[in-house]
Amino acid sequence: MTSKQRAYLKSLANNLDPLFMVGKSSITPDFVEAVNESFNTHELIKLSVLKNCPDDPKELGITISERTNSELVQVIGKKFILYKPFKDNPVIILPKDKKQV
Repeated sequence: MTSKQRAYLKSLANNLDPLFMVGKSSITPDFVEAVNESFNTHELIKLSVLKNCPDDPKELGITISERTNSELVQVIGKKFILYKPFKDNPVIILPKDKKQV
């Protein structure tokens, strides 16, 4: 993913509310499954890490993105953004890289 595409996704996620919150139990298989299922209806989701979670938000974002086959777009403070395009008809069309044209 290029920096231009990442910036575009960040701008789209700016108005999103967190869809999931990671708490003191951190990442469980059920939590990962719920996040993965949310990609059936959302291409871009924001997650929040609560104060009682002992884990680092960046590490959580990397782990969840790997387990859901999504892209970690950004980590800011206790929030992070994940992107996974729909397979058939993606709603979010990323800007093309000049080298790809």
